[in-house]
Amino acid sequence: MIYSMTGYGRDVIKKGSTTITIEMSSVNHRFLDISMQTPRSLLYMEDKIKKIIQQKFTRGRIEVFVNIEGEQFVNQSLTTNWKLLNEYMEIIQQIKDKYNLAGDIPLTMISSLPEIISVQKLEDKSQDIDDLLLDCMSHVCERVLATRKKEANYIIKDIKERMATIQQTVSLLNDTKHVIIEDYRKRVSERIEDFLLGEVIDENRLHQEIAYLIERGDITEEIIRLFGHIEHFFNVLQTGGAIGRKLDFIIQEMHRETNTIGSKSMDTEISKKVVFLKGEIEKIKEQIQNIE
Repeated sequence: MIYSMTGYGRDVIKKGSTTITIEMSSVNHRFLDISMQTPRSLLYMEDKIKKIIQQKFTRGRIEVFVNIEGEQFVNQSLTTNWKLLNEYMEIIQQIKDKYNLAGDIPLTMISSLPEIISVQKLEDKSQDIDDLLLDCMSHVCERVLATRKKEANYIIKDIKERMATIQQTVSLLNDTKHVIIEDYRKRVSERIEDFLLGEVIDENRLHQEIAYLIERGDITEEIIRLFGHIEHFFNVLQTGGAIGRKLDFIIQEMHRETNTIGSKSMDTEISKKVVFLKGEIEKIKEQIQNIE
């Protein structure tokens, strides 16, 4: 099965007064990169959550957002720092005595003193909550996989259609490669005639030029390799799994062979086909970047 690297999933699980909400989004990335945002009270679960993600995904940047609510898991209570309050009161009394100040200390002033009254979270890390959280994570992963699979179907359909068009174009090149061969044959003949007429003095230079023209005048090897790359490409698509990197390598090789054909050809029609091939190959390469 083939997946893209773009997806989104969300799941909410409730048990009693506890509600767990997890959202996950993924985009393309060369490797598997996991970023998590969880409450401090759930930091102890991050390793287990990451293991679930690693079992489901091979590549992509994964962002996870976890939120948990409910009195069963987190209770809050007010606490008073009596020691600090006593120190405040002693200092206030010293100020009153030193400057002969009169009057009572208002309650509003005491409650506004920094760090005197604070909210404390009482956490209940029960096994039931842990299991609930991991179940929710598994559900989210499956939903993300579903969206990645759906997008991959569209991408693969487009890639196959473009690759079939490329295969047809390469076949046309194969049928017209004699044009290139004939063109270079004429150029070789012209160089030999120049030599026989005495216009070419350096015989070694002539041999080098002829060898160079003969080598450049045949695109058979490039066409054979292109057909081989196309067949390999379709075979890799059939295998499924994490094939993005393999496809990217094949498409790079196809681009290289196409460039070579373009550098050899002096025929206008063949050059047009080469330009078309390069355009289609580039579009496929862009699509492949999002395949896992």
